[in-house]
Amino acid sequence: MASLSNDSNGTKRIQFIDGDGERRTIRLGKLNAKAAETVLRRVEQLAAHRIAGTAHEPDLSAWLAAVPAKLYGRLVRVGLAAPRAEDEAVPEVTLSMLCDAFTNRARGVVKPSTEKSYKQTLDALKEFCGPEKSLTAITVQLADEWRSWIASDTKGASGRPRKRLTADNRLSKATVAKRIHVAKCLFGRAVEWGWLPKNPFAHLKPGSQANPQNQRYVDLETIAAVIEACPNVEWKAAIGLCRYAGLRCPSDVAAVEWRDVNWEKGRLIVRGPKNERHEGKEARVVPIIPELRAILEDAFGQAEEGATAVVPMASRRGSKTNLRTGLLRIIAKAGVSPWPRLFHNLRASIDNDLAERFPVHVVAKWIGQSTKVAAEHYLMVRDHHFDAAVLTGLAGIWSGGAESGAPAAQKAAQQPPATAGNEPQAGTTIPGNRGENSVSPAAGENRRKGKVGDIGLEPMTPSLSS
Repeated sequence: MASLSNDSNGTKRIQFIDGDGERRTIRLGKLNAKAAETVLRRVEQLAAHRIAGTAHEPDLSAWLAAVPAKLYGRLVRVGLAAPRAEDEAVPEVTLSMLCDAFTNRARGVVKPSTEKSYKQTLDALKEFCGPEKSLTAITVQLADEWRSWIASDTKGASGRPRKRLTADNRLSKATVAKRIHVAKCLFGRAVEWGWLPKNPFAHLKPGSQANPQNQRYVDLETIAAVIEACPNVEWKAAIGLCRYAGLRCPSDVAAVEWRDVNWEKGRLIVRGPKNERHEGKEARVVPIIPELRAILEDAFGQAEEGATAVVPMASRRGSKTNLRTGLLRIIAKAGVSPWPRLFHNLRASIDNDLAERFPVHVVAKWIGQSTKVAAEHYLMVRDHHFDAAVLTGLAGIWSGGAESGAPAAQKAAQQPPATAGNEPQAGTTIPGNRGENSVSPAAGENRRKGKVGDIGLEPMTPSLSS
């Protein structure tokens, strides 16, 4: 273990214990705190490898090769590096070396899908700049040119068409934003590791990764037809968990087990792997609405003795089941048109349904996302919102629409507050549109009896008191 100290004259020094138990000191001079911390981490790594007699990781070797001669000489004096030959040229750290080091550090830390998205950006950088391009030769101007290239070029340098293209044969704005974000992180690591003095991509503004063109609300009639067309109860459960509980597919769906279903309280524990690394967010609890409960009861009745997974086909390791392809077949059998981002928009649809009835922070907890992410990627402005505003006006909004001529669908949207603990009321259903401008079937006796006062659910503001 090494320590970093400040001298009275403003210089810094690192001290560590070598393999012989001797205290060693490396003087760094007047170095800024961030750079000194980087050298400290590297010294700890070098000392550990020296004691254990193990080989350096690629990123450590690359850092050591790029260390200036003065600091390298100090590392040699304390036994952490071998002397360089007088005529030995210090090798340049290349883009390929940086990409390899970045990938090695990410492996085992991020999810495989995230690692795959990183690779797409790294491949695009190496294709445009060349894998052996020196990091110091990658300038702000080159970063600007790369950004223009990924946004406008329809083919790579090899001449092969790009994958996942838009209708005009170009990457979508959301994909471009994602790749710029990864590139900034990549070169930010190079700065932290002491390989570069500054990040040439730092000035680029990625923009939003949201893609509103691919947002679709899947209404209740459509999803009912799709579920009816399912070949078995497993598929019904998989689709139901996505549309009626907002689970991610396949990660959340695959993790659901029968022990997670609380039939008495009507709650489901979701232990999806996406947030397992975030302390306090390893699991979330979502309500089992009546539409989902009916499907789960049917699936439980048909489950094999001793079965643990609610959707075995999704949880089976090494399964060759292609859920997206399977869902497309079911949609075709149901006679409805497929929508973009099949499983994502099922999750987004229940998010919108619940947001019509419950506070946004409550819905965010159930769906397993932040309110910011919900607003940017999930929640939609739909036709019935415009119709309600046009038909009611401000007076109607504050009076619950009682005297404004608002349609019954808008009156039904005014709900009594949820009971303590957000327990669902007996006989109620979630709001959800059969068409773009109408709400789902009648919600039950308790819902019909829900009333609001003359000023609605919120107190009247001074500006409207007159």
